[in-house]
This record gives sequence, C-alpha cells and structure tokens, in this order.
Amino acid sequence: MNCPRCGLPKELCVCDEMTKEGQRIRVRNDRRKYGKPVTIVDGLDNVDIHKIAKELKRRMACGGTSRGTTIELQGNHLAKMKDVLISMGFSGDMIDIG
Repeated sequence: MNCPRCGLPKELCVCDEMTKEGQRIRVRNDRRKYGKPVTIVDGLDNVDIHKIAKELKRRMACGGTSRGTTIELQGNHLAKMKDVLISMGFSGDMIDIG
C-alpha cells in the first residue's frame, strides 16, 4: 500500500513527520463557564487532529475535545504542553506558548 501524498510505501512514508515539523502551533489558556480553565491548542493543519487530541488527553490525564483545527483540553496545562508536543514530534521552535 502506497501513501497517497508521496507515493512511497507506508513503511517508508515520512509525510506525517514532515508536516509536524512545519506546523506553527499556538497554545493558550481561556476561561469558560463558571471560571473553568481550558487549554487551547491551535494551528494544527494536515495532521490527524483526533489522534493528537487523544494522545494529549492521555498524557495530560484530562478530558477534552477537538473542533476543526483546534484542540481544547480541560484544565491549565501550559507548563507541560511544550515538552509533550516536542516528544510527539513537533518542532520546539514552532510552538508559541502564551
């Protein structure tokens, strides 16, 4: 089975790693109903949002959802988010925390 983007076999395909390296990701906090903190990860394009959201929820031990190109996690996770995203294969230079 070949990758539809690069044409290489699935075992040799590096499309996901290449798209992860070029992402400009913004991580920020927001307050929702009743003052509950929410961490929002924005700017994820051309990747499997649901897979990344599931992995972030597992690593942060929290609930959350994915809507369009954003991921919303319950709680304030700004302190740990950069290290977790880097360990998932994203470039540290392209992650904006704030």
